[in-house]
Amino acid sequence: MTHHAVHLTLPEWIDAEVGDVVCTDDAAKIALAIRLARRNVVERSGGPFGAVVFDAAGQVVAAGVNRVVPEHCSVAHAEMMAFMLAQQRLQRWRLNDDGGRYTLATSAQPCCQCYGASVWAGIDELLIGARAEDVMELSEFDEGPLPADWIGELERRGIAVRRDILRDEAREVFRLYARMGG
Repeated sequence: MTHHAVHLTLPEWIDAEVGDVVCTDDAAKIALAIRLARRNVVERSGGPFGAVVFDAAGQVVAAGVNRVVPEHCSVAHAEMMAFMLAQQRLQRWRLNDDGGRYTLATSAQPCCQCYGASVWAGIDELLIGARAEDVMELSEFDEGPLPADWIGELERRGIAVRRDILRDEAREVFRLYARMGG
């Protein structure tokens, strides 16, 4: 039998966690992504990653958490979930095609898959909590290969990158994940 649709879901708790929050600074945006990652671990609803797409006013367009294991889908990373939901909500595959500015805030540096999606998704800013080396030091995750100058590559494409935002708090989610048997 051929499948003609893909159906991926987020945990039911995510709407209550995100609510109608507006985040006007980088730290608040990353704090929300970290909060989602932590809740995903505590609820055992997926891996220790959270990501949020914001519009220029700091309103949440879409949020995602890692759902690889519960959805049996290797692309169900937090960033990918947030991108797909934002694109569906706005009805365009490139978010900033409307001339607006969009930001992805992610609890940890994008892996090679999510890095590639960031190039095409139509974001103008990428905000990062933990670094890839933190993820690999504190967990079993392999973040895959990135270009040597991955930040420069994004910046040349018009995507500003700011990292190490609340890095210690982001690292703590991976420690929690390990303590909980992740």
